[in-house]
Amino acid sequence: MGLSEVFVVFFFFLSCVKCVELKDSSPSCSFPAIYNFGDSNSDTGGISAAFVPIPSPYGQGFFHKPFGRDSDGRVILDFIAEKLKLPYLSAYLNSLGTNYRHGANFATGGSTIRKQNETIFQYGISPFSLDIQIVQFNQFKARTKQLYQEANNSLERSKLPVPEEFAKALYTFDIGQNDLSVGFRKMNFDQIRETMPDIVNQLASAVKNIYEQGGRSFWIHNTGPIGCMPVNLFYKHDVPAGYFDQYGCVKDQNTIAVEFNKKLKDRVVKLRTELPEAAITYVDVYAAKYGLISNTKNEGNLFIIDMNHFIY
Repeated sequence: MGLSEVFVVFFFFLSCVKCVELKDSSPSCSFPAIYNFGDSNSDTGGISAAFVPIPSPYGQGFFHKPFGRDSDGRVILDFIAEKLKLPYLSAYLNSLGTNYRHGANFATGGSTIRKQNETIFQYGISPFSLDIQIVQFNQFKARTKQLYQEANNSLERSKLPVPEEFAKALYTFDIGQNDLSVGFRKMNFDQIRETMPDIVNQLASAVKNIYEQGGRSFWIHNTGPIGCMPVNLFYKHDVPAGYFDQYGCVKDQNTIAVEFNKKLKDRVVKLRTELPEAAITYVDVYAAKYGLISNTKNEGNLFIIDMNHFIY
């Protein structure tokens, strides 16, 4: 088992622990479908379908060709699907070769939780913010239910989700990193801190929307150590002493990420009270990624990375 798989098995274990804590009727955490909302960390083809396809050498490490992912191979969502014995999720925006029988992916590279007044051609910010992804999900759910009911045979239904399984599906959220990136570019740290309550409340509203429609199992990733992204080295050359930590990460940016994650975790705890029938797992991506980065000498070559992302 590779390090990427170890990383995801750890997440999977956390989710199963939550199922057991809530006395879920299926302690093995099997789900008939996954519906994902996010950014490039979990995009499986959305931004490629909507705009310019992601080029080679992306995808070469596993798929041996570009495959709609900002990665040399699989993204974390792919490993989650594998562990649940489900196929890789088709992007909602991709009209070719799609199969939605076991879920759909609404994530697009560059997505944010809050709407941004920018275009993708300026700074790479996707127009498909989280609220738009939720609108797309609502439309998808209503439309596929209608098509399923109108289908004349099992073949016509074979690529459509079973309406009753929306309530049994796993709903995953991996988004928020780009909200901080925009903040670092446009605001000072105090201004970024002022935006955090609104950011986490908008994510909570998205979870509530799905809960009101019957969704009960949620998996929410926090944001990773954004200060460790290689892009920080491209635009900062003459930096003051103490700007980077001992592992080459921007200290202040990671401090903001930790503060954001604290607010997100507190909001998830509150959500568990507001949505008493939900099983909500908060996944500490920050700790997992930073732990790997800080231990590279013992772990070996963990990451193949481009200028913006951690790639597994």
